[in-house]
Amino acid sequence: MQRPHIQTAGAPASAATARPGASATFAELLKRVKAEGLLDLDPRYYVGKLALNTLLLLIGFAAFFELGDSWWQLATALWMGLCGGQSAFMWHDAGHKAMFRSKKAASAVGYVHANLVNGVSYGWWVNHHNRHHSNPNHLDMDPDIGRRTAIFDIKQYPSRKGTQKLVVRYQSVLFFVLLVLEGFKMLKTAVLSIVQGKTKRPALETSLILLRTAVYLGLVLTVLSPALAVAFVVVQHAALGVYFGMIFAPNHKGMQIRDGEEETLDWLERQVLTSRNIRPSLLVDFLYGGLNYQVEHHLFPAMPQKSLPRARELTMQYCAERGVPYHEVGFWASYREVASYLHEVSAPVRRGDVAEQIRRQAAAAEAAEAARVA
Repeated sequence: MQRPHIQTAGAPASAATARPGASATFAELLKRVKAEGLLDLDPRYYVGKLALNTLLLLIGFAAFFELGDSWWQLATALWMGLCGGQSAFMWHDAGHKAMFRSKKAASAVGYVHANLVNGVSYGWWVNHHNRHHSNPNHLDMDPDIGRRTAIFDIKQYPSRKGTQKLVVRYQSVLFFVLLVLEGFKMLKTAVLSIVQGKTKRPALETSLILLRTAVYLGLVLTVLSPALAVAFVVVQHAALGVYFGMIFAPNHKGMQIRDGEEETLDWLERQVLTSRNIRPSLLVDFLYGGLNYQVEHHLFPAMPQKSLPRARELTMQYCAERGVPYHEVGFWASYREVASYLHEVSAPVRRGDVAEQIRRQAAAAEAAEAARVA
């Protein structure tokens, strides 16, 4: 179920999918959201979230010391991987300034939960994530697309080399399988970002990552046998990577792709048409850290997590009024859509007609541009 490909230099997607005369202006929706105070910060709410996250981590440490040199520690490793994912929601909201008015307090939360807890460069992540929010699902400008081996448009295939081509051929399955490596890739990215001078506070980030490494490896190698220590590290980081990937994959994968230099979509269209919501429940909201409200999060990045459910109601109503497609599905359906999209995009690779598909796509884009200019 491949989503439409939007040439940003051509007609906006809403021109084809919204009712005639529909206006996708953002100002009115923003006015409604502000009228209900949904953008007001609530530090006490996040103090509670931080306390809960700390409790989950402490439970993991208690289990680690209680179990000792036992293979049951792999369950602890799995738990700590999930706790790392929950910590990611803390640095995510801190990075969006959705937590506290104090920049220092928000930065402290970000650096502690990214660098110290997970070994992720907070400075790298903020820069990377801000660029993603500005250009979601843009083939050239969204770093979340650029850093993946999987392709999201067939014209990306020629740039893939060696084993990457094999991954693309079967990417509807391998995309999910390879998530076990995501935790390790984030560690590697953190080190490279600091070494290459891509972070604003390299000394702080280096110190926190070195402290994490020393404490983490010190505990694992002291309490566990060598074989179990290796297994613990692998399981924890694999669990963290899978959790990361399964949370972030449904947000945009399989939604409309954008391309080109000239931007014709307004803010509302750019965020709504490229985002997918996962139907909320208490469990889903907890597991996704509020990112299942992806449409609202992209429209209002600084909105506290507690306000997202009401913002969803207002946004759904507004999109219905304006004829802007709003996409929300259930938990399992979201992953089926992602897998189906990845399978369809890579179909020309399995058929052996990549060059022909790229030629046809380019011709269609040229025709659309000619029609727009005319």
